[in-house]
Amino acid sequence: MPLRRHNALLAGWTVLWFVLVVHSGGVSWHYLRQGEQLLFGGDPGGGLSLYANHPELQIGPFSLLVARMFAPFSAATGELLAEGTMAGLGLVMVILVGRTAAQHYLGTGTNHRRLQQRTLIAGLAFIPMWIEVTVRFAHLDDALALFCSTLAVHALARGRTWAVAVFLALAVDAKPWAVPFAVLLLALPSGRRRGPFLLFCVLVAAAWLPFYLGNLDTMAAAKFAIPNQPASSLRWLGVSAPSTPSWDRPAQFALGGLLGALAVWRGRWPAVILVGANARILLDPSTYTYYSASVLLGTLIWDAVGQRRLVPWWSWIALLSLYGGALFIPDASTRGLVRLAFVVVSVAYVLLWPSRNNRTGTRRRVAESAATSDGSGSTAAAGPAGPAGANASTARARVVAPRRSPELVDAW
Repeated sequence: MPLRRHNALLAGWTVLWFVLVVHSGGVSWHYLRQGEQLLFGGDPGGGLSLYANHPELQIGPFSLLVARMFAPFSAATGELLAEGTMAGLGLVMVILVGRTAAQHYLGTGTNHRRLQQRTLIAGLAFIPMWIEVTVRFAHLDDALALFCSTLAVHALARGRTWAVAVFLALAVDAKPWAVPFAVLLLALPSGRRRGPFLLFCVLVAAAWLPFYLGNLDTMAAAKFAIPNQPASSLRWLGVSAPSTPSWDRPAQFALGGLLGALAVWRGRWPAVILVGANARILLDPSTYTYYSASVLLGTLIWDAVGQRRLVPWWSWIALLSLYGGALFIPDASTRGLVRLAFVVVSVAYVLLWPSRNNRTGTRRRVAESAATSDGSGSTAAAGPAGPAGANASTARARVVAPRRSPELVDAW
């Protein structure tokens, strides 16, 4: 396959799905417009009292800030521009995941042509679900949370510790359900976690704390309940309550964080997004199809970065079982069983299945890059200490020089 033809194919696939869906798109865009008008328009019921007075707007302040960029346009034009922009981000995300995989396997003799093919096949499964969340439903908040999470994964592979914290914080500031993805910070070297973790906490607090201090009733927004649909996996777990149980959202965060931490502990940090998204769809009382976009991003990262098989089975299994099941399985209870089965099997696989690809290279590159950026790069950071003089300088140069190769640049 000629170099970069895979990107052209993915671009064409994105445009095709955009054209097919755009005429019936924008289902939820009015929530974004309402939210940004209330937050920035000076309405007495908005401002810092936004979430207290409108708990149904489960949209992060960062998302409302971005939605404000489309406010100068007419309603129809702004919606179309937003949908087009979000659709384009999906293509960018697939390319970023490909670059992440190339960086992750740099120096291992990986065939980048095969990596291109694997990313292309997984990307073909990801794009339809991405168009579902960004065009059909126009959920800018979900799109930004997933886009920022992808940037965090890419920064992690490149050893940029502070950028990982910034992007993870922006994901949470866009949509609260991204909180479990923050366990990616555990993939940083043990001596380099405290600063990024504190930065993450500061950025999240800076976005959300003013609303809680401005109106204490904002706490009630976290208890906003939605119906427990018959196709929910909760039904198979014995939860028959008609709406969201009080323990449900904290349990989503806890389970997603726990599974993500186990993935990092097992040396499988590329599975963090997948297991965190799985925790969400497992315990969420609703079953909207756009929820599956987070799972498809997780399988895309896992298929491209977490394993080296040519055929990315998990991306297509997720698409067919979650999206295909929602479209073609008429019985709600059966759809819930399919969702439950996918979560259980995929989590068990990524956490327990023996793998030859457990690598510590990413943590080593993170440590080297962090040491270099702090001005403390040394021969020891690059590996075993070499002799003084020219050999020591050569070893130090290996730390300072960008970890790039012509093969990587040409492939992506």
